[in-house]
Amino acid sequence: MSAEATSPGAPIRRRGRPRIDLRRLGRVALLGPVSRDRLPDAIGHVAEAHRAHHPDADLSILHRAYVLAESSHRGQMRKSGEPYITHPLAVTLILAQLGAETTTLTASLLHDTVEDTDVTLDQVRDQFGDEVCYLVDGVTKLEKVDYGAAAEPETFRKMLVATGDDVRVMSIKLADRLHNMRTLGVMRPEKQARIAKVTRDVLIPLAERLGVQALKTELEDLVFAILHPEEYERTRALIAAASARPDGSGAARQDPLAAIAENVTTVLREAGIPAEVLIRPRHFVSVHRVGIKRGELRGTDFGRLLVLVGEDADCYAVLGELHTCFTPVISEFKDFIAAPKFNLYQSLHTAVVGEDGAVAEVLIRTHRMHKVAEAGVIALGNPYAADSGTGPQPAEPADGERADPTRPGWLSRLLEWQQSAPDPDTFWTTLRADLAQDREITVFRTDGGTLGLPAGASCVDAAYAQYGDEAHNCIGARVNGRLATLGTALSDGDTVQLLLAEDAASGPSPDWLDHARTPAARIAISGWLDAHPEDARSPHGGRPARSGPGQPSQGPTRPGPQAQETGGTGPAATAVADRPHATVRLAGCCNPVPPDEVTGFVVRGGAVTVHRPECPAVARMRSVGRAPVGVSWGDVTECRVTLVAESFGRPRLLADLTEAIATADAAIIAATVEPPSEQRVRHTYTLQLPDVAGLPALMRAMRDVPGVYDVSRARHRAAIV
Repeated sequence: MSAEATSPGAPIRRRGRPRIDLRRLGRVALLGPVSRDRLPDAIGHVAEAHRAHHPDADLSILHRAYVLAESSHRGQMRKSGEPYITHPLAVTLILAQLGAETTTLTASLLHDTVEDTDVTLDQVRDQFGDEVCYLVDGVTKLEKVDYGAAAEPETFRKMLVATGDDVRVMSIKLADRLHNMRTLGVMRPEKQARIAKVTRDVLIPLAERLGVQALKTELEDLVFAILHPEEYERTRALIAAASARPDGSGAARQDPLAAIAENVTTVLREAGIPAEVLIRPRHFVSVHRVGIKRGELRGTDFGRLLVLVGEDADCYAVLGELHTCFTPVISEFKDFIAAPKFNLYQSLHTAVVGEDGAVAEVLIRTHRMHKVAEAGVIALGNPYAADSGTGPQPAEPADGERADPTRPGWLSRLLEWQQSAPDPDTFWTTLRADLAQDREITVFRTDGGTLGLPAGASCVDAAYAQYGDEAHNCIGARVNGRLATLGTALSDGDTVQLLLAEDAASGPSPDWLDHARTPAARIAISGWLDAHPEDARSPHGGRPARSGPGQPSQGPTRPGPQAQETGGTGPAATAVADRPHATVRLAGCCNPVPPDEVTGFVVRGGAVTVHRPECPAVARMRSVGRAPVGVSWGDVTECRVTLVAESFGRPRLLADLTEAIATADAAIIAATVEPPSEQRVRHTYTLQLPDVAGLPALMRAMRDVPGVYDVSRARHRAAIV
């Protein structure tokens, strides 16, 4: 492995076709005159790269675009001293290498003409059509991206808006930035550093999100060289030493990865699995990160094995052979085919141990997956073509607007919240924070839909992702069927059910900001709190509750711990035992009331305790040989019962519960509200019912109160006054 092979844009052999070194594209020469019967020599490399991905492409439109770009930029020079036309040529060649379709390449050749020359959008539309005009206009709106730190926030806001309409705009911008970074050496060091920092903080994460790894890795290395020159040189020296380290005989030592690759090739050939085994060198930043992770680099740390196969099933067949014939490192296994990453990336990752104990990381993917892994959304072609043949076809939108099937979920979210960002600085801060999230999870909704969220997102984030501003009324959640607080962190594959209050009286708590990870949630919560400063002062948010006459009042979400009592008397339910003159007591463990089926047992002192048959005490008494006693209810229709309501804390909850109880004509003998625990509140009511037949309806009415998720009979009787 040579140092050249591990540099940005190193050639990667794929099925015998050499790949042009991207680093040599910055100084495209203007060779030969323009001819009507052939492409200009200066655009020959573009045509060759384009035909490699699209053999049947019509190159005439590229010819016309080059002629217009060259003539309009004629006389303009770059700071490096080259003719300006070398820049759009280099940008276009980068995109052609990645497999961009003809429309994108045409717009790339023309991307600076409207901004820097006398060419107008109308001219572009007349000569090349609406699609090319649309792309050129989108890139033109990103003007001043390299001029002045104050312009950066608003510029990237425009970039996101333009990208949201068509991801090809961002593809051109990324290639544009890559070529500018390659030629950054002609600028002052302080400007190099500023541009490199913006590239690091925004454009590299965007390239990652769009899945364009070929651009992302080279941008990383160029930024690394500018911002960390000492570490860069140290890494370069390590790579050079790894490829030239002599053994005792003075001959170059065999690459340890090459030996494992040879063994893997033999194993797969014997198994009858057609596959191509390649050594994929790591780029500079990747080697640097591995060195930090391991402390000391091993011979196999300078690259990984790449196994390319024809079909998805072959990927798993290769994995099975590798894990059978080599010792696998199980902790390194990841399946991104069954669960693709947020940026369209698919591959199997594993690691195996060679004969000499060397550990090699292995990537297994199809040729199609490899193309998408390298070029991301660029590899999907024109998303608006009737039949691009490279990816999912777009559905025709009902409202006549453009629909982009390649737009990832994270991009849709960014476009939604950027409209709510109050100012460019807030947008800039939240953009950088969101882009710093380099992993995405998928959670399932109970209605069958899914939500894409950044790793570390909570139920708060899920609520705002699903309901938008309606999430202000969220009072709780169920995660995988279990009740959970809104601050619960979600994991990939969780099922989430968000519980909303039916009224609009509630609002988010300031504490929610501690759990929100997405810009959409943070901006929405902050906006509500700013609009309701009187509620923001409460540690639990929400509007103050108003109670009706005679109703106990509850605070925002924290009911008091004291028992609250109201008047009300009446005869308790009575039971009669089949033992003359025996004292009958209703058991406090199960609180039987008419018309419950009941049974009795004689206890110490001769009294008979009455239980429901499903009470655990009944099983215990039967197990020790106690005989049951027949029990029946007396003629009294009124009864006293203790109910426990489990709920999420919210404004007016206690008032709404007591209203539901009053509607059922039940009298509250005693009410106890326990202090909330993890946003959950437990209410215990001892009630006098005028008719025992109304108990099921009363319990249903209490369960229907927003925020209440369970109502049950108390296991232990509350004190009665």
